[in-house]
Amino acid sequence: MDKELINRVLAVAKRLDEKNLVNTFEGNISAKKDGLIYITPTTKNKALLTEEMIAVIDEEGKQIGGNCRPTSELPMHIDTYKIRKDIGGVVHCHPTFLTAHAICNKPVETKGYPEMMANFKVFEVAPYGRPGTEEILKGAIPIFEHSDVVLLGNHGVLAVGQTVEDAMNKVEAAEAITKALYYANLVGTPMDLSEDECKYFYELYDQKYRK
Repeated sequence: MDKELINRVLAVAKRLDEKNLVNTFEGNISAKKDGLIYITPTTKNKALLTEEMIAVIDEEGKQIGGNCRPTSELPMHIDTYKIRKDIGGVVHCHPTFLTAHAICNKPVETKGYPEMMANFKVFEVAPYGRPGTEEILKGAIPIFEHSDVVLLGNHGVLAVGQTVEDAMNKVEAAEAITKALYYANLVGTPMDLSEDECKYFYELYDQKYRK
């Protein structure tokens, strides 16, 4: 067991709770190292988690550590780690603005916000799949080939990173960007950048996923 990694999962869970991005019934966090997955338990307040409550799952999907049952979304986490070899952390949560887009099945995109365009390009929506089943991830798999943040239709958001902190950072940024774009549309009509500028920032993004 990796105690240091357990504490990193705890730190991420508590930070996301402080930012109101997770709660007792919504959201789960995991990290993977040396074939083991360290994941938050089901129906527990993320701010009150302790080391022994983090479930440890082996390569066969069996719980070998922790005194609480893992989240019901464990199958989604296990399958997410199989998508790309560089994934070392997964965060699933239901932030207000991103989840609103997920419920509406409406992607988040802009031609006027360079930070969004260069770092994320677009938050695509995967077709609805029933939570807690393998169907929830099916539509997201092809999107993760070129993105680290995917909206799950009628559900929430799923983010991946090289570490659990990396996945957390992407969720935080994605929610902040989506919130800013929402308010921009209330303030007035967002100003698009020129075609050349859009191309420049999209190219920066695409470079991250070229093999």
